[in-house]
Amino acid sequence: MANEATTTSLNDLLPSIVAEAMFQAQEASIMRGLVKNFALGANNGKTVTVPTYPLIAAAGVAEGTDLANTAIATGGAVLTVSEVGVMATVTDLALRSSASNVIADVGKLMGNAIAKKMDQDLIAEFANFTGTIGSASTAFSAAQIFEAVARLRQNGVSGGDMVCVVNPLIAYDMKAALTSTLNGSEIQNEAMRTGYVGSLAGVAVYETNNVAHTTGDSIGAIFHRDGLGLATMQDIQIETQRDASLRASELVATAVYGAGTLFASYGFQMSADSTLADA
Repeated sequence: MANEATTTSLNDLLPSIVAEAMFQAQEASIMRGLVKNFALGANNGKTVTVPTYPLIAAAGVAEGTDLANTAIATGGAVLTVSEVGVMATVTDLALRSSASNVIADVGKLMGNAIAKKMDQDLIAEFANFTGTIGSASTAFSAAQIFEAVARLRQNGVSGGDMVCVVNPLIAYDMKAALTSTLNGSEIQNEAMRTGYVGSLAGVAVYETNNVAHTTGDSIGAIFHRDGLGLATMQDIQIETQRDASLRASELVATAVYGAGTLFASYGFQMSADSTLADA
């Protein structure tokens, strides 16, 4: 019938259906859990000094002979905290007219942004490691991990708590080689099923695009947990502030932390070039 009320004629009265918010893909933060963490309390200044002790050696002595004194002098790695932050302004009109929780969505974006910044600051410390394995003209391989572990062990670094962090384009070459050469192995099967290499030579391999790359060239690292440190005075905090004259709310996300190198000899930079084209 011509007089029926339909969704076309009553269109202005029907609410729109708003789907769950979609966020642009962002790599998860991983570095914080892979390094030594220190808490810096309020009213204690902006630095944390981490005492470092040298190796000392014992020697055989003859009975009745006095021992020679061994001088022990500590060093110190200093971690200095500073603020990082991001702010956005959301108007009252945007809040009232939006069917989604704008404050929650923007807050999530801000939290992710600070976590990414924290990862990048820790990754920047890779440049302080004293040696480099591989080069900008070679593909990443499992052999490079075994070499790094051997050199770290030779430096006296414990075999436990070692990790490797590289760009995904770099990790591809090692995974591709493993799936084609380690026939029937547990590592090969896992790499083929899930793309996760797992542990090689006791080293957990992590991939993150927070490791910078240029046309495939990239410098990651293999290191012991005690090689890098993160001092935190204030964890990620998100606040809102009302601006009445603007008819809006400011969202401010901040964190106070500092990244630093504790032992430069506890890691190696891993330089490699991916065979994948990087458009």
